[in-house]
Amino acid sequence: MKIEKNTAVTLRYKISDRLGKILEQSDEPMVYLHGGYGNTFAKIEAALEGQESGYRTTLELPPQDAYGLRGEGLLQTIPKTDFPPGVKVGGQLRGQDENGQAQVFTVLKVKGDTVFLDGNHPFAGMTLRFSVEVTEVRLASEEEVAHGHVHGAHGHQH
Repeated sequence: MKIEKNTAVTLRYKISDRLGKILEQSDEPMVYLHGGYGNTFAKIEAALEGQESGYRTTLELPPQDAYGLRGEGLLQTIPKTDFPPGVKVGGQLRGQDENGQAQVFTVLKVKGDTVFLDGNHPFAGMTLRFSVEVTEVRLASEEEVAHGHVHGAHGHQH
């Protein structure tokens, strides 16, 4: 079966930097609903369109096609007195961005009475290489299409 709109695509992936250092790889297969639902990057979807199980490719994506450019507005400081106990440098905590939207922040450093946080994705601003291997392609169910994502193993759980 070919990858086209409203197919559920199972794949394994590796993300590396431009020098080939692996930054992330799938331990379990990833499943997404193909066809413009925003479940994977548009350039990856475009490269997989029309392909079948067994297809492999490596794509280099600039920041704007992957996790975005770094946004200096996503850097924040909070008083150490507002900092939850047990979270260390490199740890993450949930907060709100300047518009009141939920945001995950990484703790950059603690200096004196101030904690420095970064709301950017850790890969923001980086050109990345995505190596993907398609392991299965199937028709998505009507419910999956209606919900805009794949259900079940390695997909979205309700």
